[in-house]
Amino acid sequence: MLAKKQFGNKDKHKTKKSKSQKYDSTERDTLLAQLDIMVSETRNPDTFDLDLVNTEQLLIKINQADAIVPVAIKSCIPQIGKAVDEIVKSFNKGGRLIYIGAGTSGRLGVLDAVECPPTFSVSSEQVIGIIAGGSQAIYKAVEGAEDSAELGKNDLINIDYCENDILVGVAASGRTPYVIGAIDYAKSLGTKTISISCNPSSQLATYCDINICAVVGPEVLTGSTRMKSGTAQKLILNMLSTASMIRTGKIYENLMVDVNASNKKLYVRAIRIVMQATHCDAHTAQVALEQTHYNAKLAILHILTNENVQDIQQKLLDNGGFLRKTLESVKLAKA
Repeated sequence: MLAKKQFGNKDKHKTKKSKSQKYDSTERDTLLAQLDIMVSETRNPDTFDLDLVNTEQLLIKINQADAIVPVAIKSCIPQIGKAVDEIVKSFNKGGRLIYIGAGTSGRLGVLDAVECPPTFSVSSEQVIGIIAGGSQAIYKAVEGAEDSAELGKNDLINIDYCENDILVGVAASGRTPYVIGAIDYAKSLGTKTISISCNPSSQLATYCDINICAVVGPEVLTGSTRMKSGTAQKLILNMLSTASMIRTGKIYENLMVDVNASNKKLYVRAIRIVMQATHCDAHTAQVALEQTHYNAKLAILHILTNENVQDIQQKLLDNGGFLRKTLESVKLAKA
């Protein structure tokens, strides 16, 4: 396994490390050599004067650098598409989408995961974000957590990661031991693995089934991969989750019809979505939502078909939760 190949000697030399500084310098030099060839770690020639320019000029430089990100992601769309198709297959088997990462990468995965239940009315278990160091690392860095391949494996074991699940390893560098350890374990179970990185030919990229590598180039501030690299990861994660939800029937036209009305804003949003889908007034939308226990999909079906709620609920199930497909089947039945 890659984790053992790349990082396994670490355990073997623990004793030697405590007695001798020679191992420390060897490990240091190895990591320095890895960083030297990473695009995300090189210096940006456009920002050598970052400490001399005024505030507006500084912000212009950041903005100009950020504009590179969507272009870099555009070239990754074929790989992102393959990843979405695999995620949908996993969902259809009852599997889960798992994001795993350390530091900024881990936090972005957690952020995307926790936004799925209120947005698409899915279980909080369907999309899970795992960060090296546990939940406390979301708020405060846990030093050294990302250096353990074994910890990455154990964190998957702790959530009962299984053959129907799919794993997305998020690491700007493409070399994080914690992520590679998790990928190793996922591959040992025969599951599909996906990497999101910003460095071509990285260790992680050559090891996963699908590699999504947005080469955004050197950061404005050298070493701060929470910037362009982080932005790229955030956009890609949004694409993976949103496209996968769309492909599993969570929308109608471009409306979020599986919205979970869990607060006042979302309650009004559900009314508005029903109004937009059916061209009805607010009162009609609200009544339909009350009759369907605030299920926007059912409310839309009820208004558009004028059918019994229980009947259309079964028809929706029969059509895999796809609203447009259900509407077409009802129209055919009436024809």
